[in-house]
Amino acid sequence: MKTFVFIGLLFIAFNTFAQSKYFSTYYEKSGCKETPRYDATIAYCKLLDKASTLIKYTTFGKSPQGREMPLLILDKNGNFTAETIHKSGNIILLIQAGVHAGEPDGKDAGFLLFRDIGIYKKMTALLDHVTVLFIPIFNVDGHERFSKYNRINQNGPAEMGWRTTADNLNLNRDYMKADAPEMKNWLKLFNRLTPDFFIDCHTTDGADYQYVITYGIENDGNVDTELIKWQNENYLTPITRLMGQQGYPIFPYVTFRNWHDPRSGLISNAAPPMLSQGYTIQRNRPGLLIETHMLKSYKIRVESTYKMIENTMFLLNKEHQLLHRLIAEADQRTAGENFRKTAFPVNFEASDKDSSLIDFLGMEYTIEKSDLSGGEWFKYDNTKPVTFKIPYFNKIKTTEKIILPKAYILSPEWSKIINVLKLHGITMKTIKTPLKIKVQSYKFKNPKWATSSYEGRLPLTSFDMDSITEERIYPLGSVMINMNQPGARIIAYLLEPKASGSLLSWGFFNTVFEQKEYAESYVMETMAREMLVNDASLKKEFEQKKISDSNFANNPRAILNWFYSKTLYWDNRMNIYPVGKIF
Repeated sequence: MKTFVFIGLLFIAFNTFAQSKYFSTYYEKSGCKETPRYDATIAYCKLLDKASTLIKYTTFGKSPQGREMPLLILDKNGNFTAETIHKSGNIILLIQAGVHAGEPDGKDAGFLLFRDIGIYKKMTALLDHVTVLFIPIFNVDGHERFSKYNRINQNGPAEMGWRTTADNLNLNRDYMKADAPEMKNWLKLFNRLTPDFFIDCHTTDGADYQYVITYGIENDGNVDTELIKWQNENYLTPITRLMGQQGYPIFPYVTFRNWHDPRSGLISNAAPPMLSQGYTIQRNRPGLLIETHMLKSYKIRVESTYKMIENTMFLLNKEHQLLHRLIAEADQRTAGENFRKTAFPVNFEASDKDSSLIDFLGMEYTIEKSDLSGGEWFKYDNTKPVTFKIPYFNKIKTTEKIILPKAYILSPEWSKIINVLKLHGITMKTIKTPLKIKVQSYKFKNPKWATSSYEGRLPLTSFDMDSITEERIYPLGSVMINMNQPGARIIAYLLEPKASGSLLSWGFFNTVFEQKEYAESYVMETMAREMLVNDASLKKEFEQKKISDSNFANNPRAILNWFYSKTLYWDNRMNIYPVGKIF
């Protein structure tokens, strides 16, 4: 009998050992120093799918180079469609890795977590009220620009992908303008599954300090107040405690007032919606940015990411009913009439006048004058941890507010704008017959553009504008975009010119600033003289402009064009914003 028991135990031990070897990840097999290429990543996704009834492998689109964009779903009851997941009442957690493909920590942490829960059946209680969506690689084409030289500041893995897509776009600047095909696919996935909580896994650059993880979560600025309260009290407080108890102290995402210099103090600002966590909170969904510290070993970074996700799942299970209710109420408030009754903040900046002293777990360092570059040379000593008492400037001030209309209206020739709105899940009504209507809009002046390309566009960096009210005729096919919908915040950020990340600022409307007709000099020389004779106020304005603007005064073409702009021949739609606001 004892022999049979011994053989049985031996068989179980051998089977467990064989299983552990079979489901070991590429990361584990490398001694926690490497991350898999795309093909090996997809193969492991399919292995998990085949071996577990809790895991489903699917895709959510193709990249420009033809790679499938992978998605794993983890659900205790095998709910793998949007319909069944929503019907289950579970919190939907979307975890994203590899938006910057040179920062793969989240991919390997996610594989470990899915394997441990879905295959080894550890911690299955974390799925009682949570369904997990996991994108192991978002930037799949950039991931395959694989090299050990892609991240000069980063301590492992041995090789990794590239920061940007194949056509050199940074996906974590693209959430609003959605230029990249990969982002278009992501937005369609987000709209279909409407996650309740979002995690974006990164690795940071910057100074040396003790924290393995710094995080970003929007709890100030233009955020629903009840969601702010939940994030601060029900999420950040307990997860900070849990991570600290487990040996992974965390801290808000670090930006120093003087880069690399912790003693200069810390400063924080509201994340614009072009960034992941800045975008999801404008959809009334909390978004967590995980930034593991680049100088820590790859093993520690993956382990800490694993624990951050595990602890988040623990808290979401505990908070599932309350968070569901708060999100539903936030959506209702955003779509409600009261949402438009107060000025809506659309741009912020960090305040450098109001701070509090905090303890920051840093590393000792010195600053020397470089005899090579002439700049400051920071030298960190990671053998000497130190706690700095430094000022933290974490107050945000609003720099721009707007009054929201009942609706925006846009003619059909601006189809690129309309398509971007649709990508964000915005509903709109197409006009069946021409409509004559009074609208409020803007007239621009003094526009200035960036001097070089940014994310494939030439952004409009500054401009002045005046509000105008006029009657316009909108043709058949124009769209009415009512604000009584949960996406009202996104609508405002996209269409209000002064909003952070507006489509105007990205250059989508650059053609409205372009002069298309010109007057010949031999015509304007005669006409200008007649205008000066017949209009004393114009003459005075002309003389003052010559005095105040020497470039103008010495530019014959500019002078004649100025007179042309004062005639009825001038393009009266130039510098006019084509988006109308209906109150």
